[in-house]
Amino acid sequence: MANVMFIQEPGKQKPAKPSMRAFLELGFRPLYIAGCAWALISVALWVFTPQWLNMHMGALAWHAHEMLWGFIATIAVGFLLTASATWTGLNPIKGTPLAVLALLWATARLLYLFSEPVLFILAGAAETLFFLSTFIALWRVINRTQNRRNYGLPWLALGLGIANVFYLYAAWHQDYAALMHYFTIGLIGMAIIALLVARRVIPFFAMRALPGLSLPMLTGWGQAQLGLGLLAIATGLVNLPRLTALLLAAAGLISLYQVIRWKPGAVLSEPILWILYLGYAFLGLGLVIAGLWLAGWTPNILSRTALPAHVIGMGGFALLIIGMVTRTALGHLGRPLKLDHSMIASYWLMVFAVVFRMTALWPSSLVPFLVHAAAACWVLSLALYLWRFVPMLIRPRPNAIP
Repeated sequence: MANVMFIQEPGKQKPAKPSMRAFLELGFRPLYIAGCAWALISVALWVFTPQWLNMHMGALAWHAHEMLWGFIATIAVGFLLTASATWTGLNPIKGTPLAVLALLWATARLLYLFSEPVLFILAGAAETLFFLSTFIALWRVINRTQNRRNYGLPWLALGLGIANVFYLYAAWHQDYAALMHYFTIGLIGMAIIALLVARRVIPFFAMRALPGLSLPMLTGWGQAQLGLGLLAIATGLVNLPRLTALLLAAAGLISLYQVIRWKPGAVLSEPILWILYLGYAFLGLGLVIAGLWLAGWTPNILSRTALPAHVIGMGGFALLIIGMVTRTALGHLGRPLKLDHSMIASYWLMVFAVVFRMTALWPSSLVPFLVHAAAACWVLSLALYLWRFVPMLIRPRPNAIP
């Protein structure tokens, strides 16, 4: 019998099997899955089954906490732990230590759901260890390689953890004024991290995707923006709202100026880019609104407490996140930087979620419908992301050596 040789086309190769080693290879793999899954679950609980929520810190405080520290900060940590490996050439955390980090995060999420005070304390301890471990991992590689450009990032991550401790302390004592104060500090801290990272990667991503496009990095403006943000945190901590307002508005205006200089019209045909531009613009607009709100310069229709948090949190962070968890995952997994229909659909669903939720901030008889519509779009957007990316995130890179 003649020998027969079967040739399999590269594009039809059977995907590698899931691998725990691959899953714990870089921080973005478990933390992108965890953060996005929890954002889906927690919003579904908050909007569709609020009667199930009976946690120690109170449902409203829990919702704000889980959006900022349970979702947004978690994705930021996953990104920083991954990007720092590229910036320094050293992987800050992988394998068993990364599994422990993810377990600390999951422990906090679970225990916060209960009403027993001792479980609340244990949740806070686990979450504090999560941020402290992140700081140590980032500082170890950045300091070892003398990566001076990124010296501030570990401290910003630690600052998020410290703001969280103060928030939990206020929640324990049911001090609403202090709760809102430390939530604002945490929100500003997270905004600084987002501005710092996005300002670097957005023009880089755009020029790489569109050969011939030349964009300014605007480093000087970025440094000024960082300084304004840090001063806003400092003045916020010592309760100087008018000065904090001015600093936040200035940082936000710089963001809007940067977006204009990055030629947004050139990326309208590239969803993987325009979603980042849109999120960055919303973040800048939200900081301006936050400044106006703190200064008391908003008309009645813009004076609602929830407005700055939702413009920054949903319009800014959520749009940036759905774009970043797609673009950076494809890049680090060695996949083509091309979007399929499900990925583009997840972008549009998140945009609709933002539009519905922003509209619901204005009092009307449609508010319940708009909130539920926003939540449904949010859940579907993240579900599509998880459906498409979890199989990739738990497997080795296609070009990985077995």
